[in-house]
Amino acid sequence: MQPCKQGFAAWGRALGLAALIGWAGAAHAQEKVAYNMAWLPQGSSVGVIVAQELGYFKEAGLDVNIQRGYGGNRTANELDQGQYEFGYVDPISLVLNRSNGGKIRMVGALNTRWPAGICFDTRRHKPKSPADMKGLTLGGGSASPVHNVVPAWLELNGQPRDGIRLLRMDPAVVDASLIEGRIDLAECWRASNRAVTQKQADAAGVPLGWVEYSDFGLDAYGSGFAASEDTIRKRPDMVRKFLKASYRGYAYAFANPERAADLMVKMFPVTDRSVALAQIRDMADLLVDPQAKEQGLGYLRDDRMSSTVQFVDKAFGLNGKVKPQDTYTNDLLK
Repeated sequence: MQPCKQGFAAWGRALGLAALIGWAGAAHAQEKVAYNMAWLPQGSSVGVIVAQELGYFKEAGLDVNIQRGYGGNRTANELDQGQYEFGYVDPISLVLNRSNGGKIRMVGALNTRWPAGICFDTRRHKPKSPADMKGLTLGGGSASPVHNVVPAWLELNGQPRDGIRLLRMDPAVVDASLIEGRIDLAECWRASNRAVTQKQADAAGVPLGWVEYSDFGLDAYGSGFAASEDTIRKRPDMVRKFLKASYRGYAYAFANPERAADLMVKMFPVTDRSVALAQIRDMADLLVDPQAKEQGLGYLRDDRMSSTVQFVDKAFGLNGKVKPQDTYTNDLLK
């Protein structure tokens, strides 16, 4: 019996060693990836957060580090410099980065239409079109693209480029300034600060209204997943895995918004749950493109990307320096 016991003991030790080696191998197989949210945690990045919390990335062999960002331009530049594998990047920042020699591309759509608009207190103003905003003051973050977008958008609608007076402000005070009546209009971004503005307006008894840029001629994509051409070329399988797991996370979030909001708060305890929930519901609307349902989540349409780049080109006077076909790829969604 003793040899048998020793045999079982040796077998057990061998199994334990094999399990340990297998575990170490699995852990080693986790490919490290960094994602830049471009700003503080909000509904726009809920799919990535859900994928992390529910283990979708881990299942795909990815060890993802989700980090806050400091605005679109900085995120685009950091992505181009190789500090992150992926970023939540708006097309304006992407095109400007490429116009200065950068090499980043959109690899998946998130905001399938421009998510911004102009908010106002309906007790003071009730504009229904760009023409109704003539002479009003609009507050926007000091580094916000609104200062270039609005003049080009006004011109697109047959209005003088200076028809709206633009005021550069600290981003932290824009929403409060609108609620307190110190400015007439404020930039509002769906799945982002609009939910914050709405909460502040509700608390102050201010009826909030808004006009969407996309309802008046701005046919453009908003932010999406971007990666450097170097990452796309050298690590295509990793890019595919990240996109697949992330869009799986978005699909889960839209089917389970309450649970998704809980997961956001779990990962980032400072998150306001009610604001996060409103942002998630905004993203559920923005991510789905009725004209690209057959292609699936993330697909970037040629016509809308061309329109996006053309608008950015006009707004910033780039004179055709960046070609639409150089700004995106759908190859990694397959």
